[in-house]
Amino acid sequence: MSDAVQELFDIIESRRGDDPKTSYSARLLSDGPEKIGRKLNEEAVEVLVAALQETPERVTSESADLLYHLITLWAYVGIQPDDVWAELARRRGTSGIEEKNARSI
Repeated sequence: MSDAVQELFDIIESRRGDDPKTSYSARLLSDGPEKIGRKLNEEAVEVLVAALQETPERVTSESADLLYHLITLWAYVGIQPDDVWAELARRRGTSGIEEKNARSI
């Protein structure tokens, strides 16, 4: 899985600076984190709606859209997929409740 995510990340990164009229990724990157965040939120809601009311295939499709927008946000803020995998590995074996309580907000 991480190879597919890295490949998509690399494609999105390669679109940085391209013409926003011809590349959706370039448009999102040029619009900034607020626009990417709105799309990310919209896609998350669509995943939930699909899970509640539609088919597993629709959940899969909407999940792919959600991941695309999340990876685009990573690219915008300079986070590599390996950064996320390392954080997940760091949390391995830690209770979700413990991890949440340990965060400094």
